[in-house]
This record gives sequence, C-alpha cells and structure tokens, in this order.
Amino acid sequence: MPLFMDVHRNVDASPEEVAAAHQKDLEAQDEYDVDFKQYWFDEDEGAVFCLFEAPDKEAGEKVHSEATGLIAEEIHEVQRGT
Repeated sequence: MPLFMDVHRNVDASPEEVAAAHQKDLEAQDEYDVDFKQYWFDEDEGAVFCLFEAPDKEAGEKVHSEATGLIAEEIHEVQRGT
C-alpha cells in the first residue's frame, strides 16, 4: 500500500491537543483503509507531519476531515529510506 506524508501548517495547538487529534484519526482510520503510522509536531513552527499508509491520498484526507476537521496543506507520496 502506498505511503504518504502530510503537512499541516499554522497549527495553533499544544502537544496534548495534537496528540488528542491524532488519537481521533486512529479511531476513524479503519473506515477508509488508512493506517496512520506516526506523527511529528514542531511546536515552534506550528507544523504537524503525519505518516500514513492508504490506498490513495484522498483516503487520508477523508480521515482527517471526519475525525478532526483538520486538513493538510500538503500530502506527498513517499518511499521508505534505509
């Protein structure tokens, strides 16, 4: 299954709020055959990065939209490096 990295910018949230949003994504992901693997939060820059497997990037967008209403500004298909 393809692997994607999305980027949320201008996030005005605490680390706890970002963790809670990620938990909501995990609760909604199965409906769209998405597997959110991990996220990273740069609090100083207000940026969140989410790594997920999905049939396509639109499936990841649907999970974010349904679970939190937070839509990523960018979604990139990525390959695992060694």
